[in-house]
Amino acid sequence: MLFLFCVSAAFGAQQRAATVKHSGRAAALRYLEGELHRWEQKTWYWQRLTGAPRSGTAGRTLAVMAVPDLQKTVRMWERRALKAHRAAQRPPHMNEWMCIHHYEGAWNDTGGPYWGGLQMSLTFQRNYGGWIFRMKGTADHWTPLEQIWTAEKALRSRGFWPWPNTARYCGLI
Repeated sequence: MLFLFCVSAAFGAQQRAATVKHSGRAAALRYLEGELHRWEQKTWYWQRLTGAPRSGTAGRTLAVMAVPDLQKTVRMWERRALKAHRAAQRPPHMNEWMCIHHYEGAWNDTGGPYWGGLQMSLTFQRNYGGWIFRMKGTADHWTPLEQIWTAEKALRSRGFWPWPNTARYCGLI
């Protein structure tokens, strides 16, 4: 009887140790999953803003990944987000947009029918910055970079013609 009691107690201790180990792993996975999600979202935001292709995921199930593998994946996504953020800080025509902005309104200009530092109409905002418009409203609520990258998108098809006077002052048309 004493033997069964000792075996039972030892088995219970092993189960408790396994439960603690499992709950520690579960907590680590939850934390790392949150970090991974945060870095993925930041990466995809900057990629979408700049028109860069969206980075894909490896398609692995997080629950079956080992903690060190998940840590490595989080670091990889952090590097991707920082790289995408750095790229977004350098729009190709930054000097041209700053010249146009110099003759237009403040970045948070709310005076309709044009909004923001590049004086974008509602139609322009919807057509070229649709997802930002749906997320934040009119351009006076956007960051200067969001406004500039939206203008970059328009530049590809329309040139600087949406700003005929100020683009002329800046020698762009």
